[in-house]
Amino acid sequence: METSTGSTTDVVVVGAGIVGAAVAWRAARAGLEVTVLDPAPGDGATRAAAGMLAPVSETWFGEEAAVRLGLAGQAAWPGFAEELAAETGTDPGLRSTGTLVVAYDADDAAHLRRWLALHARWSLGSVELGPAEARRREPLLGARSSGAAWVPDDHVADPRATHAALMSALRARREACVVRRAAARLALDVRGAVAGVVDDAGRTHRAGAVVLASGWRAAELVSGLPVAVPVRPVRGQTLRLDAGPEGAPAHVVRGIVQGRPVYVVPRAPGTGRGPGATPEHREVVVGATSEEGPDDRRAAAGGVFALLRDARALLPALDEAALVEATPRARPGTPDNLPLVGPTDVPGLHLAAGHYRNGVLLAPLTAEAVVAGLEGDDPPPALAAADPRRFAPATPPTPLPGA
Repeated sequence: METSTGSTTDVVVVGAGIVGAAVAWRAARAGLEVTVLDPAPGDGATRAAAGMLAPVSETWFGEEAAVRLGLAGQAAWPGFAEELAAETGTDPGLRSTGTLVVAYDADDAAHLRRWLALHARWSLGSVELGPAEARRREPLLGARSSGAAWVPDDHVADPRATHAALMSALRARREACVVRRAAARLALDVRGAVAGVVDDAGRTHRAGAVVLASGWRAAELVSGLPVAVPVRPVRGQTLRLDAGPEGAPAHVVRGIVQGRPVYVVPRAPGTGRGPGATPEHREVVVGATSEEGPDDRRAAAGGVFALLRDARALLPALDEAALVEATPRARPGTPDNLPLVGPTDVPGLHLAAGHYRNGVLLAPLTAEAVVAGLEGDDPPPALAAADPRRFAPATPPTPLPGA
């Protein structure tokens, strides 16, 4: 049996990870009444994310549109972090550390040189370093490396701290209401426009617009509607270590180890966890696994081993760190690795989904674009490539004559 809330808000946001929470916060700041639906806010990809704001380090061949979008997303972060910290008193963990990219063996160095040549063609700010210069910049690097690059403008934020600040901001705003229920289906009006969301308790949350920010689950709610939401789960896992003052790198270190990617992300002093952690200890996040498959939330032993093996090949001092958490989650991938952001062809339905490995990087820019769409304004030009209408909706096959 369904019941109604009896009132209509301006917008319902489905999903309260870092993207959905940022959308809801920006909407509330714009004066819109917002209901957020999520049974466990922040427990999806946000929980596992390392928080790299790394559009240059994440560059890949054939993905120039993603790089340009990422650079715009990075530019939106300082103002976003400043406003969030001023409103909540919580530090989102934005740190301008730069990123050191390291090649382990000769084949990895050849790959790194191709990567640097791509950066030069696209006018991206990265500089080749020799192994000795790389060790001067990061003394904890191991003795074996064949090349390196310095990316000065790729930085890092703390997704968990940012998400906690966003949720605190939403709780404090009269315009916002967070409901810890899952969305079961969309509610439609007689014209076929989206007019709200029915939650898993049968309660209808009516609204002038609905934003799907539920990661790879966004596709589940649009069945039967003339809209394509081609998102899928891509599994990955991160590890969190507690490192002493002599065991954590000073910068984000990304590596290529015999063709395998790995990253090591240090937090600020005082973020260590577990018995024996002191104010000098730091959390260090290790990651880079990626495979197609369901979000089963099982940490694979082989994946944990591979991450530790490759991370300590670059930074042997990590051997002394304590492993305090393994976090497997699925990220929302799309066919072209670009997100789906903005209004759809279904009246009342907006998307903020499919961010794949760039949900943290693009959260502020996505929030800005979605709120612009809700208010009938044009999104930032950088988000043109993320228009969800670029994918045609699925159509049933035409029946054969006489069938």
